[in-house]
Amino acid sequence: ISPFSSCFTYHLSPPSLNLVFPFPPPPFPPFPIPPFLPPSPVVLIGDSGVGKSNLLSRFTRNEFNLESKSTIGVEFATRSIQVDGKTIKAQIWDTAGQERYRAITSAYYRGAVGALLVYDIAKHLTYENVERWLKELRDHADANIVIMLVGNKCDLRHLRAVPTEEAKVYAEKNTLSFIETSALDSTNVETAFQNILTEIYHIVSQTSTANDDQQVTPEIPGGKPIRPGEEEEKPAKRQCCQRQ
Repeated sequence: ISPFSSCFTYHLSPPSLNLVFPFPPPPFPPFPIPPFLPPSPVVLIGDSGVGKSNLLSRFTRNEFNLESKSTIGVEFATRSIQVDGKTIKAQIWDTAGQERYRAITSAYYRGAVGALLVYDIAKHLTYENVERWLKELRDHADANIVIMLVGNKCDLRHLRAVPTEEAKVYAEKNTLSFIETSALDSTNVETAFQNILTEIYHIVSQTSTANDDQQVTPEIPGGKPIRPGEEEEKPAKRQCCQRQ
């Protein structure tokens, strides 16, 4: 924990995954990958009022609105970041936390490659509901989606209701990365998005490389494999028979 901040920064790297993109699959070319990659959709989920919209506006526009209203349905914003010299265009979807929008928002889980599951460190009920959000996400999203647990509003140190260690243990148990943020004073907001997008990039890169290595060499029935750059063996010329 930083001596200058009440927010806890922690990153658990889950095991390597084979990330499968939802429809439509982006056309990943063979390596080296281009300097600009297809958009990486990431969803913000969690109870209403935990600060999802302000996390989004802080990351994409460096703004914070004390009068922020509850999201209706789904809103989104984009921002490009650099990872290993490559440009990743993050497409962040801010989903409504109210129950009446659940059918709409859950449909967006299927299109996401990453998720920030947000709770309010000053409201224990929002942390208790993380279990339900996580189950719903895993029921609808790709099995290999990258998930980060985010304890927001860590500037409210005097009102803390969720111990950092409790959330950390939960994250480790469920193979989630974990971080505490404050959209109000910008603490760890950049780090949270940078970490999850970097993790997504590395997984996609590994998957693309593995797929390239596993390409099957086409064969001609009854013949031998033909590989790029290899000339096909020409049959020997047959001499004509001459009758004397």
